[in-house]
Amino acid sequence: MQIGFILFPNVTQLDFTGPLQVLHRMPGATTHILAKSPAPVPSDCGLSLVPTGTFAEAPPLDMIVVPGGFGVVDAIRDAETLDFIRAAGAAATHVTSVCTGAFLLGAAGLLKGKRATTHWAYASLLPLVGATHAPGRWAKDGNTWTGGGVTAGIDFAFAIIADLAGQQVAEGIQLAIEYDPDPPTRSGTPALANDKLVTVMNTRYADPVAAMRAAVTA
Repeated sequence: MQIGFILFPNVTQLDFTGPLQVLHRMPGATTHILAKSPAPVPSDCGLSLVPTGTFAEAPPLDMIVVPGGFGVVDAIRDAETLDFIRAAGAAATHVTSVCTGAFLLGAAGLLKGKRATTHWAYASLLPLVGATHAPGRWAKDGNTWTGGGVTAGIDFAFAIIADLAGQQVAEGIQLAIEYDPDPPTRSGTPALANDKLVTVMNTRYADPVAAMRAAVTA
C-alpha cells in the first residue's frame, strides 16, 4: 500500500508523526512524505520536516493522510496543495485526515455528504464543507477516515490498521511502540474538562476558528 502524507507550512507535527509512526509499520506499507518542494517544511513547534518527495513526483497513492494545524488556513488558499489533495484523494482507495486536516479534504470536495470528525474547537464548521460531525477520536464513512485533534491521530491510525490488516496486527504494533496512554490529567475533551477551562480555551481558539471559517467560505 502506497501511503502519502501531505505536508504544508505550520503543520502540527504530531498530527503527522503520530499516524506516520503507526502506519509505516503496517505490513506492505510504503510511506511517502510529500510537499510542494523538497525543502524542509516548518511545523508549528520549531521542528522542520523533510519531505521524501514532491507532489509532482508522487506515485499513485492508495491512501492519503492530511494532517492539520494552524497552517491549514493558508494551505486551503494554496492552489497547488489543494489541487494535489483533490486529485490524489479522488484516485486513492482510502482518504484520511487528522485534526483540522479535515478542512483541506473538505475544501477539496472530498467530504461532501460524509460523517467526519476534527479538533473539538472546529467541529461546528464541518457543515461548511459538506460534512456532518461524528463525535469521537475517529470516524469512518465509506473509504474516508477522519481523526480528532492531534493525539487522536494515533488512535485513528490503529483503527485503520485493525480494519485493513486485522486486530492482531494492530495489537502487535501497539505493543511494539508501547502505546498505553495513562495521562496524569483528565481534561482531554470538553466533556471531561471543567467549565472554566473550556471557556478559556474557547476564547483562545476564537480567532483561529474565525480564520478557518473565512478560509472555507471564501
